[in-house]
This record gives sequence, structure tokens and C-alpha cells, in this order.
Amino acid sequence: MNKSYQKFKSFYFLSVFLIVSCSGLPITRIQSDNHNDRIRFLVIHHTSINYAKSLKALTEPHGVSAHYMITEKNDSSYPDNKAEIIQLVDENKRAWQAGRSYWQGQHNLNDQSIGIELVYVSNCSRDEQHISQFRKLNSDAISDQICFYPDFDDQQIDLLIKLVKDILKRNPEITPDRIIGHADIAPDRRVDPGPRFPWQRLYKAGIGSWYDDDTVAKYWKMFQQSPPSVALIQNALSAYGYGILETSMLDAPTINALTAFQMHFRPWQVNGEITNETAATLFALIEKYRQKKLDNLLQQYEKEKQSLKLTQSMTASPFNEVFTGVTEGTGKFVENRRVFVGHGKSVGQTLKITSNIKAHVSLYINGKRVLNHQLINPDEHNKINVGKFIREGYNTLKVINIKPEQSQINIEMGYPTLAKINSSTNSGTKAFSSKKLQKVEQLINKEIKEGFPSAELLIIKDGKIIRHNRYGYKLRYDENGQALSHPEKLTKNTLFDLASNTKMYATNFALMKLMSEGKLDINKPVHYYLPEYRKGGRESRTVRDLLTHTAGYAPTVDFFTHKNQLGTAYFSQNKKQTAYLLTQQVPFQMGRHIKMQYSDIDFMLLGLLIERITKMPLDSYVEKEIYQPLGLHHTVFNPLQKGFSKENCAATELKGNSRNGAIDFENIRRYTLQCEVHDEKAFYSMDGVSGHAGLFSTADDLAVLTSVLLNRGGYGNVKLFDASILDEFTGPSDLDISLGLGWRRAANGEYKKRFGPYASPYAFGHTGWTGTLTVIDPFYDLAIILLTNRKHSPVTVQKADDGTIEKITFAGDKFETGQYGSIVSLIYEAMLEK
Repeated sequence: MNKSYQKFKSFYFLSVFLIVSCSGLPITRIQSDNHNDRIRFLVIHHTSINYAKSLKALTEPHGVSAHYMITEKNDSSYPDNKAEIIQLVDENKRAWQAGRSYWQGQHNLNDQSIGIELVYVSNCSRDEQHISQFRKLNSDAISDQICFYPDFDDQQIDLLIKLVKDILKRNPEITPDRIIGHADIAPDRRVDPGPRFPWQRLYKAGIGSWYDDDTVAKYWKMFQQSPPSVALIQNALSAYGYGILETSMLDAPTINALTAFQMHFRPWQVNGEITNETAATLFALIEKYRQKKLDNLLQQYEKEKQSLKLTQSMTASPFNEVFTGVTEGTGKFVENRRVFVGHGKSVGQTLKITSNIKAHVSLYINGKRVLNHQLINPDEHNKINVGKFIREGYNTLKVINIKPEQSQINIEMGYPTLAKINSSTNSGTKAFSSKKLQKVEQLINKEIKEGFPSAELLIIKDGKIIRHNRYGYKLRYDENGQALSHPEKLTKNTLFDLASNTKMYATNFALMKLMSEGKLDINKPVHYYLPEYRKGGRESRTVRDLLTHTAGYAPTVDFFTHKNQLGTAYFSQNKKQTAYLLTQQVPFQMGRHIKMQYSDIDFMLLGLLIERITKMPLDSYVEKEIYQPLGLHHTVFNPLQKGFSKENCAATELKGNSRNGAIDFENIRRYTLQCEVHDEKAFYSMDGVSGHAGLFSTADDLAVLTSVLLNRGGYGNVKLFDASILDEFTGPSDLDISLGLGWRRAANGEYKKRFGPYASPYAFGHTGWTGTLTVIDPFYDLAIILLTNRKHSPVTVQKADDGTIEKITFAGDKFETGQYGSIVSLIYEAMLEK
């Protein structure tokens, strides 16, 4: 035995003696530094039941427990009028309080935590009437119970703060980010301590974690420019401590973790959705408490941004260039060569070749000969389909052997055009699971059998129409809501009333085109283009305010009836009078930029603004300058005035605008509507042509229009607007990231009831009241067009005892197909889970 060990043993003689004397065993103690404290976490709970029931639950055999319980003074079952701390289990014992749990890499936190239960009673209801009333206010509510949480007892929280400070003195490994709620460590099954628990108050007392506002603002600004992906948020939640995996889908574990996180750090916005504010708060906390995890997350974010930019840059590569002969010694292998981006050989893409003089030329794409010493005569327009030579991504082009050398060969390549999968089932694509796409077919067909009127579905992926089917009947019911014995089936080129999709495919398309041509500046005041738009605060409103629905207008003014929201002075069934009311009389409901409030008034004004700039009626302008150049002949306003008949259109409401006879006003229509715009303001007050409604179209025509968007501005040889303008219109607005400039945005689930939970943050589109939906997702190079006539269905009118109308329900609105979200979700699943 060496001397140092003898000294060490002598040093511990007293303690060894004590151990021997207490236990009767000869134990030698030698200190090791290779250890840590067992207690690393502190978990806060609430009991959800009163004191008497809580005490019983926490102490009866084979039940649960906690180290401490703090009472609530206002509890009728509690015998005292002052809150107190009750210790139930010694801190060095393992209380049964956390259950199945996870935090920061550790499972089953009972082994490593101290648990504190707060006596606290929340009020949850499963009453159907109660839930129904709540859902009227919140259409996204899906829970079968509604819970209300009162404030915590101040005296109880004061005691909690004192207790936790005392515990922290003894347990230095409980860092601020390890003071958590039961919901944080078990978000799939627990909500306690709930959204009313004062985490910020504890933080101000030196307990737990909280974010710095300036850091949140920094990340919020970053995410406003480019929203985070679901995968990034999943990794960020995991980095902070939550037990979820990256799936790139807004699945149940992610929603549960987000809900727990929001209850802890954003209790005023608990919705389980990825908002920019939630993401910014999460990143601010990681920067403050989990700094080592931050770099990888920011690298992932930058990589995703670059991936999106690459995706956008590769959506189309139109060009128009002049190539000339090359003499020896002047860059023979440099000149007359370029790269361009293509969608793949199955996509129809053409080259247009002209020459100033008679010439010969050879042309190669990706090293394959397209033309060999081809004669090009002046003033001839030679169109060559080169789709079979083009591959996905970058392609090479060589124009050589130009003779004579002074020839100027002009080669123009347009935007990609659509190709169809050559299959009777439209399922010949590797991008989707055919089996999963059948679920969409099954759902729609099932609902058609159950009474849904009709639907037409068209899906575009990577420049190809991979699914286009029609279901049901354009005319199914008579005016009394009875099924017709011989209903009229949907046919090719059936026109649908697009309703508010007019805002996008007429008004927004026109505005983006005018901006690209330098004829419109959306940051200028509206009165710059409509000089009469003055007084009453109008001078401060810009075109951008109208596009973002932040000008302050009410959602609507029913000009068509004397019983409108503003009184009989605002009655108008004349477009000129309506224009006067819109530009000079309609007051604001609130101040500018108070909040986003979706309003038809905004887009009615934008329609008038387009007419003033172009000096043309809105319908004439979009038909002449947008639809006709694209070869679209079934996208029109007022189809009955443009050569179409009723049989060409899907019917909408059965008894005009009367809601089964419950509504009446001057000149009201009471017949089944076909090829007449349903929207009352558009039909009665704007002669069928308005910036907010009135457009009719087909799935085939909309396929081209959505392809213009996926191509970032054009189709074939037609350019409508600059890609930068499209980016500005589809990017997030300042007050609501679910809205761009007019366009609805998927963002990170803010509009999931329409776009589903799987759409990328960059997806955009719109809906129409009559039952139409378009989704454009540039990240996946995907477009979904779902056209229905859900309002062509029986109407139920619910009245109060005094005869006033309480609720009007169209039967078609109750179907999944008419609510869009399920159809869109199944399509994304077929793509993502192939």
C-alpha cells in the first residue's frame, strides 16, 4: 500500500468509522468526481380537480404522486383560507408524476425530476350546443370538448416562486430551460399547467426560460422574407427539448408539440400551427438557451432557401436571342452557345427560328442534332417542337455552321407548355402513388352518390397534367331541391362560376401585367389612378392597402338591396352609380393597417382602377390582353353575352339569390342560375363584371393560367408578367402571412382548412364561394384545380321565433369535396408518401 493511499485513508477515518458504526459493515469511502446530481428537471403540473380530490388522488395506494402540492385558497373543499405548500414525497425519492415523458434527450423523467402539483380546476365541456357555438367563432375547432381556464391564484403562485427558488438552491443542474410543464414533456396527452399559467411572471422572478423581444423581432423579420419549413420547425422543437422527429409533415406529434410550446411561450395564440411569430419565438429561445444547436438549424434554413431559389429559377427559361456566323479565331467554341432550363422531354416546348436573309444553320440540344444545315428563308417563322430533346434541369444549346456568316438567326424559346400523361387513367407518373390517388376518386364518387352535385379535378405536376377527371352533374336538382330524373352530366369545357377566384385570375393577373409594363405602382395612393377617390381618409390609402385588405373596409356592402349595411342611400343596381358609391361614399369601418379584413370592396375598387388605367372595360382588357393570347376561349365574364348557352355552365343556386325564398329584394332572380354570375353585387350592381366576382372558366383554361404561375410569368411564347412581380404578389404581407397581395397563402398551416396540412410554406391560391379552389405550390411544381358547384344543392333556412333568419345552409357545403381541404390533403399524401 502506497503512502498517498495511507494518507487518504487516514483523512477519511472519521467518516468510515461513522459508516461502520451505523451500518455494521466495514465500508471504505473514496471520493470520485465522476458524478452529477440526480435531479435535472423541475416539472409543473395542475391537478384539474379540487383540493380534496387532488389529495386523495396523490396519496391513495397505486395512484400518482408528486413531491409537492400547493393549494388554492378559493377552493371550497380546502379547509383553510390561505394557500399552503404540502410535501407529499421526499425530494430524494422518485415520485410518480411525469409518466411517459421526454425532454432534451431524456426519457421517463420521474427518475430525474421534482414534480409540483398546483390545485387548479379548469372547466371543460362536451355539451354539443356549447361546442357548436364555439365553432361558429372558430371554424377550425375540431376537438370534441371545449375548455376554459381561469387565472391562477396569486397567493398560490407566490408560494410556488418561493418553493422553486428553494429547490434550485439544492439542485444546480436544473437550468432555466429544464423548468417545464407537464404538457412540454408529454404533449400528446397532457395540457397542464395550461395556457393561463404565468410563465413570464416566474421568469421575471428569476425562474425558468423566456425570450428576448429584440431577438424574436430579428427572427420574425427573417421568416417574413422566407417562411420556415415544417422540417425546420420539427428540428428546432427537438433542439429545444421536445420529443418529435423530422417528417416534413404537420403531423399529430408536431401539432401537439407546437400546442404545448404555444401554451408555454405564446398563450394568446394556441392553435398548433407554424406561424412566423411562433417560429421566431422558438429560435429566440434556442439562441438564448441552446446556442450549440442553433448553427445547424440556421444552415438548414439557408439550404432550404437556396433550394427554393433553385426551384424557382428552374421553373422556366424563355429566351430570345440573335446568333450570327462565327469566323475562325473568334471564339469558335464559345460563341453561339448557351444554357437554358427545361421541365423534361415530355413537356411541349418549341423553338421559333427566323433569319434576316436566306441562310443555313445547324442546331444541337444537349449534344443531339435538331437541325442539320437547315434552310431558313427570310420572313418565314419556323416552329420546331424540341420537347423530346429537353431534359429536366439545365440543357445546352449550340447554334453552328451558320452560312453565310453575315446571317442573323433569331431563335426564340418560349415558356414550357403543358403535356398530358398518355394513359386512360391519367396515372402514368412516378411522382404520385396511383393507389393513393384512388382514395381521392373514391371520396368524390362516394359523395356524388350521396348527393353532392359535381366536381372537376385537374392536377399538374412538373409541367404535366397527371390527373383530369369529372364527376357528377352540372344540373342535378330542380328549383325545389328535388333530384332530376335526367340530370345533366359534366362535359368537357363545362364553365364554372369562379366567384372570388375572379380576384386572382382576372384582377390580379391584370395588375401583375400592368406592373410589369410600368403602368402601375401599387405603392402609390389610389387617388393617383382614381382622382375622385378623396376625402374621409381616402387620400392615405394605397393600391397595396386594397390588395392586402388593410384599407379598413367592411367585408361587404350589399348595394343591390335597400336593406344593405349602410342604408338606402347606398342602394344601387347600376354600375355607374355603384362606382360613384365605391370611390366617393363608402366609409371605412376601421383605420388603415389596423388588421387584415377580407373585403370585396377592395377588389371592386381594383377592378375600377384597372379600367381607368387601361381605358377598357375589365372584361375586354383581360380577354384581349391575357386570355386570348394564351389561346383561352372559355374564360369570360357574362358568358350568355359571349356566345355561350345555359347548357355550357354548371348550375349554382336553385332559386336565384332567394335562399329558397327566404330572401327578397328588388329584381331578385328566382330561377336556377346557369351562366349568370351568382354574386349579387357583381350581377345586380356591376353589370356582371367586377374585380371581385363574375369570371367563368374551365379546368382546362385554368390549367394554363396556373401554369403561367408555375412558369413564373408566361406560357409558350406569351409573357404576361415578370417573375419578380409574381414573387412580390405571392410573398407574405406584413399583417397576415396567410395573405400575399390578394393571393391566399398556405404559409405554415394558417390556411390549412383549404390547402391542407402538407402544402409547402410557399404555396398560394384562392377559393370561390360557389365551390372553386386553386392551389399553386412552386416548391413541388404542383397545381391543383378543384371546380365544384356545391351551391347547386338544397337549402335549409333556420329562423328565430321572431322570423329573423339565423342560419342558411347549402347541403353541398357539408361535403368534404365542397370544403376542399381533405381532397388537397389526399393529393399531397399521394405525392409525399409514394
